[in-house]
Amino acid sequence: MENIITVVHVLAAASLIGLILIQHGKGADMGAAFGSGASGSLFGVSGSSNFLSRATSLSVIVFFATSLTLAYIASHRSGASSVIQLPTTAAETSTETPASAALGAESVPTETLPVAGTAEDVPN
Repeated sequence: MENIITVVHVLAAASLIGLILIQHGKGADMGAAFGSGASGSLFGVSGSSNFLSRATSLSVIVFFATSLTLAYIASHRSGASSVIQLPTTAAETSTETPASAALGAESVPTETLPVAGTAEDVPN
């Protein structure tokens, strides 16, 4: 269902871009008055503006409806959650240092480690 709405959303966006680019601006009327031929369009003098305006309005309505629907679907999806709201795991809360956790080493208390360079290590 979500894929169908996404396809309709993309088609509505593409048609919206195309319809806006086809329309004439307010300054096009002055050019048509001096014989540039822009007034003799396929839909007649005023027919193109009414048809394009209505098609653009319909495309905008479909685009906003699909936008809101996709936002609603994404917000009510089960299983997906925010990264901020994820629970911490046991590995993240342990007393291991980040370096030893990354290397996979077990945490060893520092009191049991031998200290290098003591008198005991020097041969006689």
